[in-house]
Amino acid sequence: MEYQYKAQVIDSRHLKLMKPIKIAPGSTVLITIEPAEGVAEAQEWYLLSSQGLENAYGEDEPEYSIKEIKVPNPEYQP
Repeated sequence: MEYQYKAQVIDSRHLKLMKPIKIAPGSTVLITIEPAEGVAEAQEWYLLSSQGLENAYGEDEPEYSIKEIKVPNPEYQP
């Protein structure tokens, strides 16, 4: 499971969560630091990348036959 919580940096060893979390005391968690102001822009880039991949490998991508290949890749193994 993945949850996102906002927190304020108190000092180099402490964070203050904006709302309480339901995790047992003593539990180990993994924290990824990402500045809040960059989140929206990063999500826009991920969406753009995803759309580009969908366009490149979409349903309407043509299938090419062996006869259409001009220079074969000698390392290709089907």
